[in-house]
Amino acid sequence: MARETKSVPLADLIRFSRAAPFWISLLLVPLAWVGALQGGWTVVLLPVVTWYLFSALDALFGRDLANADPDAPQDALYWYRAITVIWAPVQFCLLFSLIWYVPQAEHLGTLERVVLFFGVGVITGTVGINYSHELMHQKNKMERWMADILLAMVLYSHFRSEHLLVHHRYVGTPKDAVTARYNEGFHRFYPRVLKQSLHSAFQAEKKMLARRNLPWHDRANPFFKYGALQLFMLLLAFLLGGWSGVILFLVQAGTAIWQLELVNYIEHYGLTRKHLGDGKYEHVKPQHSWNADFRMSNWLLINLQRHSDHHFKPDRRFPVLQTYSASDAPQLPYGYPIMTMVAMVPPLWRRIMNPRVRLWRENYYPEITDWAPYNKAENPMPG
Repeated sequence: MARETKSVPLADLIRFSRAAPFWISLLLVPLAWVGALQGGWTVVLLPVVTWYLFSALDALFGRDLANADPDAPQDALYWYRAITVIWAPVQFCLLFSLIWYVPQAEHLGTLERVVLFFGVGVITGTVGINYSHELMHQKNKMERWMADILLAMVLYSHFRSEHLLVHHRYVGTPKDAVTARYNEGFHRFYPRVLKQSLHSAFQAEKKMLARRNLPWHDRANPFFKYGALQLFMLLLAFLLGGWSGVILFLVQAGTAIWQLELVNYIEHYGLTRKHLGDGKYEHVKPQHSWNADFRMSNWLLINLQRHSDHHFKPDRRFPVLQTYSASDAPQLPYGYPIMTMVAMVPPLWRRIMNPRVRLWRENYYPEITDWAPYNKAENPMPG
């Protein structure tokens, strides 16, 4: 059955009461400290709440089919923008206060400390990297700096260059490492994307500098800023928590990166742009990203799951991202919390998603009879 979307009046959009649910991420901060202060079973609260509770809430509260006016003025989005801006200092204080406290907390055993910081990584990945994604797309320099600070806290600063210069430009083509290939399990995707995305990000910045007749080692290369910020974070972790602090910092950073790439994996799995010949591809459309409009997980993820519209109109802020019907964009059967867990079990993932990819191909590209070059990313590289 087709799902009809509805409009959100501007008078409702500007109210704090409508923006307030997107501030739900702040509730994870005291949960981290409950685990640090109490220890024991409470150290698992963060992943349990983020993954399982929000999956249950999605099932309970269903979908949100409301679309705000995409041309809403910026001043109408003040309370939405505010949560993304304040998150960087909130996360900084949370992360480094825990790095100072936990190594000297005698009531916490080694396993409890590691599990706790695994949970912190769930926060810095699920919320922190996601908010950095929203901020890096903005023209405001302060917001872009907040994005860089958030990414430095998880040692993944190059994500900004890769995402803006490579992923959005080449999504759905062989040149985009982040587009997961049909039948490619996450465990194959993950090491591939870690290597390829770093290389493609550096090459993209190198080409940008070359257009200005500058060498790759010019100080305008943001990789120098990325390195400096990441070294600062590591040094601060050492000063506050010694080598234990550094190890715990690395645990949360690794967890956050894994969370990000799990999301990247499911966002475009099997969805490719049609090759038009001579290395040319069709324009990006809503059909080239999986869409999900589950209410509760989109509150936590600030509408990241409305990914079809984000790629169609990357400059839209999260409150005005549109959701689409099944006739206009492919739909995920569940929200990201469930889908990321499913992605960790490749046979189950293929059972759920491969039939949907095949149906998508039949609906949008019935004229393509040989999908092998798309499956193996063997089509010509885009120019």
